[in-house]
Amino acid sequence: MSIRQWARATALVVAAVAATAVPLPAEASSAVPALHPRAETAPLYDDGAGGDANADDPAIWRNAADPERSLVIATAKKGGLRVYDLQAREVQSLPAPAGPAAGDAPGRFNNVDLVSGLRLAGTRADVAVVSDRGNDRLRIYRIDREKPGGPLTDITDPGALPVFSADQARINEQKTAYGLATWTDRKTGRSYALVSQRNRTRLALLELIATPTGTVDYRQVRTLDLPSTFRLPNGAEWTPCAEPGEAPQVEGMVVDPADGTVYAGQEDVGIWRIGAGLTGTPVLIDRVREYGVPGTYDEETEECTPGADPGFGGKHLTADVEGLTLVTERDGDGYLLASSQGDDTFVAYDRERDEDNEVEGGFRITATSSALDGSEVCDGAAALNAPLGARYPRGLLVVQDGRETPGDGDREATGFKFVDLGDVLDALD
Repeated sequence: MSIRQWARATALVVAAVAATAVPLPAEASSAVPALHPRAETAPLYDDGAGGDANADDPAIWRNAADPERSLVIATAKKGGLRVYDLQAREVQSLPAPAGPAAGDAPGRFNNVDLVSGLRLAGTRADVAVVSDRGNDRLRIYRIDREKPGGPLTDITDPGALPVFSADQARINEQKTAYGLATWTDRKTGRSYALVSQRNRTRLALLELIATPTGTVDYRQVRTLDLPSTFRLPNGAEWTPCAEPGEAPQVEGMVVDPADGTVYAGQEDVGIWRIGAGLTGTPVLIDRVREYGVPGTYDEETEECTPGADPGFGGKHLTADVEGLTLVTERDGDGYLLASSQGDDTFVAYDRERDEDNEVEGGFRITATSSALDGSEVCDGAAALNAPLGARYPRGLLVVQDGRETPGDGDREATGFKFVDLGDVLDALD
């Protein structure tokens, strides 16, 4: 059972044992504002005929010279990368690299983020940085909207080493590079990638290094391990239920460029606030509703059976917490948006730390009266608060849709939805 399935099962069990358990907070998630997408990408299918493509995480690149020709760069797991224009039309598809030998894990692109103005062989360029979970490496792509054949070019240094694994055997175990967020230190000008490890609580800080030949390598600066076991207010210790050997992982991450603060979503725990240099003490700013709920893993069914809810969870997020992104404003105001995957909503937190990132509201993305459907079990999200031409004059929010509708029979279909950021801001304000 996946964490999102476990989360839904938790709600059912809580209702069944209401006489002895504390019920989930009565937050009326269905009452949050409903927003509609303006465009959607063509479905991706996670099977052989569809190229094993599974939509996961987007990033928005703004074309400063011609904002209407901006791009959305998105991961498709084994299907590699997809690049879309603002009409959600595909303009480029890049495959994930194969494993080094037969039987080795193939490439699998998980998360993507952007670095603006990276110095490359005497020039500056915008690049997309991707976590390749299959090969436990980062892949770096130069962005050039005018390049014949497509805007992305792979400039990963051939000598780039695995992020977490000592050898190929460890890579094949797939406790590898997973979530990713980039940031540039405004004091030093150095650019970094923060990478989480799959099925572990570890975060790694990697410095991006341009080589004299125009490729990009990286080096590890330091790591940080988030907790996997938690002390509850009643004195008990709680560990989120998972398959034996797996720890509560982080995927969704975003860095506030103003002060170098990283927000990291530990999927079935909550959202952490940490210094992007991975220094200082992490602060848990919000918990999922299922926080503290015990669970028993059944080896035969490979599922977790949740127990009674002790009532220590949060009021806003239903596990998994995914898809973190920032809506920045010049005065320092703005929002941290988080995908509450278990109830198909998005939660908005105050960006300002001196306001303790308090909850400002939420919304969901639902179907329009036309053929556009909404977003469910959202994995990844990206927001850009900048004008993007006539279509999105107030900016853009792109979210993954984990249940693309209509699908194609029993084929698993996913995609991305494009939402006017002005609609989001109006709903939150």
